[in-house]
Amino acid sequence: MIVGVPKEIKRMENRVALLPAGVSILKAHGHTVLVEKGAGLGSGFSDELYRDAGAEIVSDPREIYAEADMIVKVKEPIDYEYNLLRKGQIVFTYFHFAASRELTEAVIKSGCIAIAYETVQKDDGTLPLLEPMSEIAGRMAPQEGAKYLEKSMGGRGVLLGGVPGVEPADVAIIGGGVVGTNAAKIAAGLGARVTILDVNLQRLRYLDDIMPKNVITMASNEYNIAKAVRRADVLIGAVLIPGAKAPKLVPKELVAQMKEGAVIIDVSVDQGGCIETIRPTTHDDPVYIEYGVVHYGVANMPGAVPKTSTIALTNATLPYVIELADKGFEMAIKTNKELRRGVNIIEGKVTHKGVAEAFGLEYTPIEDLIKFD
Repeated sequence: MIVGVPKEIKRMENRVALLPAGVSILKAHGHTVLVEKGAGLGSGFSDELYRDAGAEIVSDPREIYAEADMIVKVKEPIDYEYNLLRKGQIVFTYFHFAASRELTEAVIKSGCIAIAYETVQKDDGTLPLLEPMSEIAGRMAPQEGAKYLEKSMGGRGVLLGGVPGVEPADVAIIGGGVVGTNAAKIAAGLGARVTILDVNLQRLRYLDDIMPKNVITMASNEYNIAKAVRRADVLIGAVLIPGAKAPKLVPKELVAQMKEGAVIIDVSVDQGGCIETIRPTTHDDPVYIEYGVVHYGVANMPGAVPKTSTIALTNATLPYVIELADKGFEMAIKTNKELRRGVNIIEGKVTHKGVAEAFGLEYTPIEDLIKFD
């Protein structure tokens, strides 16, 4: 198989989808790897490293899209790339379709096979390709919150951990999954008072056991969310429904009741966000103020630490890339249920219910398109 690795062109995105080590392994399996010139520079990997590993370095991304049987990326294609996708081509990346009708319709029109990192799912419900980036985004969220609480950044002028004789900041985290757990660890470690809310009581019992005493757990309901949000100096949105739009749990009326200069970090913004006033921003223009509250809506937070993020991501994705390359699309999804769950669109047919429901599109079960034994 010919595997293509284009350079990420989303604004301020410095990650790359394949390390030189991955190129070497794919070559050993008999595959050809095309890497766009400069694709790895943002993460600290030179063209020479890729060339030494056996990759062909290609200057024009159009050549990669034209020749590759499978495109491996980090972020979803953007408008320039829409017309480069072609029928039957495997595209393996983060898509987050439910957050963008334009992207969804473009991929449907292209006829490609879209396998989304974020919906590859194990039998126990875990999301192995989303987890490493969720860990990083979760750990970054309190860090960004602490920064934007500074008066010079538009915040309240509050130190997250306080000092002796001065109370610390209050951090509210909606969602006790991977993002929320990692956010709570870092916020607690910095000395903040942390409240983490979730609908799963068993999860809350677990968090109550493992977290330090400056973390309290609360059942997530309208009353408790309102109470925690009004008290918060930093509010972190960490809600995920795999493949679907995040539910709006914090309405704009509640945001308007927050403290002047409080900070919102909505990690779920790439799935539409769980806070009504959030909108996507970029690393070079990350915040805006609404209702007197600083909003941070960067949709690719791990892109700020690309060296760490690229290594963490490719540690998780490479086995699936190898399986797709070795077996081809149909055999890979027939033998690997995790990959099968990652398939969102096949040659114009939407095969993920969450994506179809987000835009009122026709849903086609994958079993209607491919015969499984």
